[in-house]
Amino acid sequence: MMSVRRNRVNPKLLVALDYIYVLIGSTLVALAFTLFLLPNNIASGGVAGISTILKDVFGWKPSIVQWAFNIPLFVTGVIVLGKHFGLKTFIGTVFLPLVVFLSEDAEPITADPLLGALFGGLGVGLGLGIVFRGKASTGGIDLLAQIVHKYTGLSLGLCVLMIDGTIVVTSAFVFSIEQALYALIGMFLTAKTIDVVQMGLGYSKMAYIITDQQDEVRDEIFREVDRGVTRIQASGGFTDRERPMLMCVVAQYEVTRLKQHVKRIDPGAFIIIVNANEVLGEGFNQG
Repeated sequence: MMSVRRNRVNPKLLVALDYIYVLIGSTLVALAFTLFLLPNNIASGGVAGISTILKDVFGWKPSIVQWAFNIPLFVTGVIVLGKHFGLKTFIGTVFLPLVVFLSEDAEPITADPLLGALFGGLGVGLGLGIVFRGKASTGGIDLLAQIVHKYTGLSLGLCVLMIDGTIVVTSAFVFSIEQALYALIGMFLTAKTIDVVQMGLGYSKMAYIITDQQDEVRDEIFREVDRGVTRIQASGGFTDRERPMLMCVVAQYEVTRLKQHVKRIDPGAFIIIVNANEVLGEGFNQG
Protein backbone atom coordinates (compact mmCIF):
# COMPACT_ATOMS: atom_id res chain seq x y z
CA MET A 1 0.00 0.00 0.00
CA MET A 2 1.57 3.25 -1.17
CA SER A 3 0.39 5.44 1.69
CA VAL A 4 3.86 6.61 2.75
CA ARG A 5 4.12 10.34 2.46
CA ARG A 6 6.59 11.37 -0.19
CA ASN A 7 8.24 14.03 1.96
CA ARG A 8 9.23 11.34 4.49
CA VAL A 9 10.89 9.08 1.93
CA ASN A 10 14.48 9.27 0.79
CA PRO A 11 14.48 11.37 -2.44
CA LYS A 12 16.85 8.90 -4.12
CA LEU A 13 14.38 6.10 -3.40
CA LEU A 14 11.59 8.12 -5.01
CA VAL A 15 13.70 8.69 -8.13
CA ALA A 16 14.53 4.98 -8.29
CA LEU A 17 10.82 4.15 -7.90
CA ASP A 18 9.99 6.43 -10.86
CA TYR A 19 12.48 4.55 -13.05
CA ILE A 20 11.00 1.23 -11.92
CA TYR A 21 7.54 2.52 -12.90
CA VAL A 22 8.86 3.44 -16.36
CA LEU A 23 10.45 0.02 -16.91
CA ILE A 24 7.45 -1.96 -15.64
CA GLY A 25 4.96 0.18 -17.53
CA SER A 26 6.93 0.02 -20.78
CA THR A 27 7.15 -3.76 -20.45
CA LEU A 28 3.38 -4.07 -20.01
CA VAL A 29 2.70 -1.85 -23.03
CA ALA A 30 5.11 -3.88 -25.18
CA LEU A 31 3.66 -7.24 -24.13
CA ALA A 32 0.09 -6.04 -24.70
CA PHE A 33 1.18 -5.03 -28.19
CA THR A 34 2.98 -8.27 -29.13
CA LEU A 35 0.54 -10.70 -27.47
CA PHE A 36 -2.80 -9.07 -28.29
CA LEU A 37 -2.74 -6.15 -30.75
CA LEU A 38 -0.12 -7.06 -33.36
CA PRO A 39 -1.23 -10.68 -33.97
CA ASN A 40 -4.78 -9.47 -34.60
CA ASN A 41 -3.78 -6.54 -36.85
CA ILE A 42 -5.24 -3.97 -34.48
CA ALA A 43 -3.60 -0.58 -35.12
CA SER A 44 -5.04 1.40 -32.22
CA GLY A 45 -3.11 4.60 -32.78
CA GLY A 46 0.37 5.67 -31.82
CA VAL A 47 3.71 4.52 -33.19
CA ALA A 48 2.68 0.96 -32.32
CA GLY A 49 -0.26 1.32 -34.70
CA ILE A 50 2.03 2.62 -37.44
CA SER A 51 4.38 -0.33 -36.93
CA THR A 52 1.45 -2.75 -37.20
CA ILE A 53 0.44 -1.28 -40.55
CA LEU A 54 4.00 -1.19 -41.92
CA LYS A 55 4.61 -4.80 -40.90
CA ASP A 56 1.63 -5.89 -42.99
CA VAL A 57 2.48 -3.69 -45.98
CA PHE A 58 6.28 -4.05 -46.12
CA GLY A 59 7.08 -6.83 -43.65
CA TRP A 60 9.16 -4.50 -41.49
CA LYS A 61 9.85 -5.54 -37.89
CA PRO A 62 7.64 -3.51 -35.50
CA SER A 63 10.47 -2.99 -33.00
CA ILE A 64 12.72 -1.46 -35.70
CA VAL A 65 9.89 0.78 -36.92
CA GLN A 66 9.20 1.95 -33.37
CA TRP A 67 12.86 2.79 -32.75
CA ALA A 68 13.01 4.53 -36.13
CA PHE A 69 10.08 6.76 -35.15
CA ASN A 70 10.60 7.17 -31.40
CA ILE A 71 14.25 8.15 -31.22
CA PRO A 72 14.12 10.89 -33.92
CA LEU A 73 10.87 12.21 -32.43
CA PHE A 74 12.49 12.38 -29.00
CA VAL A 75 15.50 14.27 -30.38
CA THR A 76 13.20 16.61 -32.34
CA GLY A 77 11.10 17.15 -29.23
CA VAL A 78 14.15 18.13 -27.19
CA ILE A 79 15.27 20.57 -29.91
CA VAL A 80 11.85 22.10 -30.57
CA LEU A 81 10.18 21.91 -27.17
CA GLY A 82 13.10 22.05 -24.76
CA LYS A 83 14.94 19.60 -22.52
CA HIS A 84 12.16 19.00 -20.01
CA PHE A 85 11.45 15.45 -21.22
CA GLY A 86 14.37 14.02 -19.25
CA LEU A 87 16.14 10.71 -19.02
CA LYS A 88 13.06 8.75 -17.90
CA THR A 89 11.17 9.53 -21.09
CA PHE A 90 14.22 8.60 -23.17
CA ILE A 91 14.43 5.27 -21.34
CA GLY A 92 10.75 4.63 -22.04
CA THR A 93 11.26 5.59 -25.68
CA VAL A 94 14.10 3.07 -26.12
CA PHE A 95 13.11 0.31 -23.70
CA LEU A 96 9.58 -0.28 -25.01
CA PRO A 97 10.71 -1.26 -28.56
CA LEU A 98 13.45 -3.41 -26.96
CA VAL A 99 10.80 -5.49 -25.15
CA VAL A 100 8.82 -5.68 -28.40
CA PHE A 101 11.98 -6.98 -30.11
CA LEU A 102 12.62 -9.59 -27.40
CA SER A 103 8.99 -10.80 -27.37
CA GLU A 104 8.22 -10.70 -31.09
CA ASP A 105 8.38 -14.52 -31.41
CA ALA A 106 6.11 -15.11 -28.42
CA GLU A 107 2.94 -17.13 -29.04
CA PRO A 108 -0.14 -14.83 -29.26
CA ILE A 109 -2.59 -15.32 -26.42
CA THR A 110 -5.67 -15.04 -28.63
CA ALA A 111 -6.58 -15.00 -32.31
CA ASP A 112 -9.94 -13.37 -31.62
CA PRO A 113 -9.68 -9.69 -32.68
CA LEU A 114 -12.32 -8.58 -30.17
CA LEU A 115 -10.43 -10.18 -27.28
CA GLY A 116 -7.22 -8.76 -28.73
CA ALA A 117 -8.70 -5.26 -28.76
CA LEU A 118 -10.14 -5.59 -25.24
CA PHE A 119 -7.13 -7.03 -23.46
CA GLY A 120 -4.62 -5.19 -25.65
CA GLY A 121 -6.31 -1.89 -24.84
CA LEU A 122 -6.40 -2.74 -21.13
CA GLY A 123 -2.74 -3.76 -21.13
CA VAL A 124 -1.56 -0.66 -22.96
CA GLY A 125 -3.63 1.57 -20.68
CA LEU A 126 -2.30 -0.15 -17.55
CA GLY A 127 1.28 0.17 -18.76
CA LEU A 128 0.97 3.80 -19.82
CA GLY A 129 -0.74 4.69 -16.55
CA ILE A 130 2.20 3.22 -14.63
CA VAL A 131 4.69 5.08 -16.85
CA PHE A 132 2.80 8.33 -16.22
CA ARG A 133 2.97 7.65 -12.48
CA GLY A 134 6.74 7.64 -12.96
CA LYS A 135 6.39 11.16 -14.41
CA ALA A 136 7.56 10.08 -17.86
CA SER A 137 6.15 8.95 -21.18
CA THR A 138 7.02 6.49 -23.92
CA GLY A 139 7.48 9.28 -26.48
CA GLY A 140 6.17 8.66 -29.97
CA ILE A 141 2.91 10.25 -31.04
CA ASP A 142 2.62 12.31 -27.83
CA LEU A 143 5.79 14.18 -28.78
CA LEU A 144 4.63 14.62 -32.39
CA ALA A 145 1.31 15.98 -31.15
CA GLN A 146 3.12 18.52 -28.95
CA ILE A 147 5.22 19.65 -31.92
CA VAL A 148 2.12 20.04 -34.14
CA HIS A 149 0.39 21.89 -31.29
CA LYS A 150 3.31 24.32 -30.98
CA TYR A 151 3.31 25.29 -34.66
CA THR A 152 -0.42 25.16 -35.47
CA GLY A 153 -2.01 26.45 -32.26
CA LEU A 154 -4.49 23.54 -32.30
CA SER A 155 -5.33 22.05 -28.92
CA LEU A 156 -3.11 19.19 -27.80
CA GLY A 157 -6.08 16.85 -27.48
CA LEU A 158 -7.19 17.63 -31.03
CA CYS A 159 -3.65 17.01 -32.35
CA VAL A 160 -3.54 13.57 -30.70
CA LEU A 161 -7.03 12.78 -32.02
CA MET A 162 -6.09 13.83 -35.57
CA ILE A 163 -2.90 11.74 -35.63
CA ASP A 164 -4.43 8.65 -34.03
CA GLY A 165 -7.53 9.04 -36.20
CA THR A 166 -5.37 9.08 -39.33
CA ILE A 167 -3.67 5.86 -38.21
CA VAL A 168 -6.99 4.13 -37.53
CA VAL A 169 -8.46 5.25 -40.86
CA THR A 170 -5.35 3.99 -42.65
CA SER A 171 -5.76 0.63 -40.93
CA ALA A 172 -9.28 0.41 -42.36
CA PHE A 173 -7.79 0.52 -45.87
CA VAL A 174 -4.85 -1.81 -45.11
CA PHE A 175 -6.80 -4.39 -43.10
CA SER A 176 -10.56 -3.82 -43.00
CA ILE A 177 -13.19 -1.49 -41.57
CA GLU A 178 -13.92 -4.14 -38.95
CA GLN A 179 -10.28 -4.10 -37.79
CA ALA A 180 -10.45 -0.30 -37.55
CA LEU A 181 -13.54 -0.59 -35.35
CA TYR A 182 -11.68 -3.01 -33.10
CA ALA A 183 -8.86 -0.48 -32.95
CA LEU A 184 -11.30 2.17 -31.72
CA ILE A 185 -12.42 -0.19 -28.95
CA GLY A 186 -8.79 -0.66 -27.95
CA MET A 187 -8.16 3.09 -27.91
CA PHE A 188 -11.23 3.71 -25.73
CA LEU A 189 -10.21 1.06 -23.20
CA THR A 190 -6.66 2.40 -23.13
CA ALA A 191 -7.86 5.90 -22.25
CA LYS A 192 -10.24 4.63 -19.55
CA THR A 193 -7.63 2.33 -18.02
CA ILE A 194 -5.09 5.18 -17.83
CA ASP A 195 -7.69 7.18 -15.87
CA VAL A 196 -8.22 4.28 -13.45
CA VAL A 197 -4.49 3.83 -12.87
CA GLN A 198 -3.97 7.56 -12.39
CA MET A 199 -6.98 8.23 -10.14
CA GLY A 200 -7.95 4.85 -8.73
CA LEU A 201 -11.24 2.98 -8.74
CA GLY A 202 -12.72 4.74 -5.74
CA TYR A 203 -14.75 7.88 -6.31
CA SER A 204 -15.39 10.31 -3.50
CA LYS A 205 -18.31 12.73 -3.56
CA MET A 206 -18.19 16.49 -3.21
CA ALA A 207 -21.26 18.20 -1.77
CA TYR A 208 -22.12 21.88 -2.18
CA ILE A 209 -24.68 22.99 0.37
CA ILE A 210 -26.61 26.27 0.32
CA THR A 211 -28.54 26.86 3.52
CA ASP A 212 -29.75 29.67 5.75
CA GLN A 213 -28.53 27.73 8.78
CA GLN A 214 -24.86 27.45 7.93
CA ASP A 215 -23.46 27.24 11.44
CA GLU A 216 -25.93 24.57 12.54
CA VAL A 217 -25.38 22.50 9.37
CA ARG A 218 -21.62 22.84 9.67
CA ASP A 219 -21.66 21.70 13.30
CA GLU A 220 -23.94 18.78 12.45
CA ILE A 221 -21.53 17.59 9.73
CA PHE A 222 -18.58 17.92 12.11
CA ARG A 223 -20.35 15.98 14.84
CA GLU A 224 -22.32 13.31 12.96
CA VAL A 225 -20.42 12.74 9.69
CA ASP A 226 -16.94 13.57 11.03
CA ARG A 227 -15.88 15.45 7.89
CA GLY A 228 -14.43 18.89 7.40
CA VAL A 229 -16.40 21.74 5.84
CA THR A 230 -15.16 24.68 3.75
CA ARG A 231 -17.14 27.91 3.54
CA ILE A 232 -17.14 29.47 0.04
CA GLN A 233 -18.17 33.06 -0.48
CA ALA A 234 -21.09 33.25 -2.92
CA SER A 235 -24.09 35.43 -3.72
CA GLY A 236 -27.52 34.77 -5.18
CA GLY A 237 -27.72 35.36 -8.91
CA PHE A 238 -31.26 36.76 -8.67
CA THR A 239 -31.12 38.65 -5.36
CA ASP A 240 -27.39 39.56 -5.31
CA ARG A 241 -27.61 38.79 -1.61
CA GLU A 242 -24.53 37.23 -0.04
CA ARG A 243 -25.20 33.58 0.63
CA PRO A 244 -22.06 31.60 1.46
CA MET A 245 -21.94 27.99 0.35
CA LEU A 246 -20.58 25.02 2.30
CA MET A 247 -18.39 22.46 0.58
CA CYS A 248 -17.80 19.00 2.01
CA VAL A 249 -16.04 15.95 0.55
CA VAL A 250 -17.21 12.52 1.72
CA ALA A 251 -16.77 8.88 0.77
CA GLN A 252 -19.51 7.29 -1.34
CA TYR A 253 -20.97 5.38 1.60
CA GLU A 254 -21.29 8.62 3.58
CA VAL A 255 -23.47 10.46 1.05
CA THR A 256 -26.83 9.25 2.41
CA ARG A 257 -25.83 10.08 5.99
CA LEU A 258 -24.67 13.54 4.93
CA LYS A 259 -27.97 14.32 3.19
CA GLN A 260 -30.01 13.04 6.09
CA HIS A 261 -28.22 15.21 8.65
CA VAL A 262 -28.29 18.33 6.47
CA LYS A 263 -32.02 17.90 5.81
CA ARG A 264 -32.67 17.28 9.50
CA ILE A 265 -31.26 20.72 10.32
CA ASP A 266 -32.62 22.54 7.26
CA PRO A 267 -35.28 20.72 5.17
CA GLY A 268 -35.05 23.51 2.59
CA ALA A 269 -31.28 23.25 2.07
CA PHE A 270 -30.10 23.17 -1.54
CA ILE A 271 -27.58 20.32 -2.02
CA ILE A 272 -25.47 19.56 -5.10
CA ILE A 273 -23.43 16.34 -5.10
CA VAL A 274 -20.82 15.63 -7.77
CA ASN A 275 -18.07 13.05 -8.33
CA ALA A 276 -14.58 13.84 -7.06
CA ASN A 277 -12.23 11.60 -9.03
CA GLU A 278 -9.24 12.00 -6.75
CA VAL A 279 -9.03 13.46 -3.26
CA LEU A 280 -5.69 13.84 -1.50
CA GLY A 281 -5.36 14.82 2.12
CA GLU A 282 -6.23 13.84 5.67
CA GLY A 283 -8.99 11.25 5.79
CA PHE A 284 -8.49 10.34 2.12
CA ASN A 285 -5.64 9.14 -0.08
CA GLN A 286 -2.30 10.58 1.03
CA GLY A 287 -0.86 10.41 -2.51
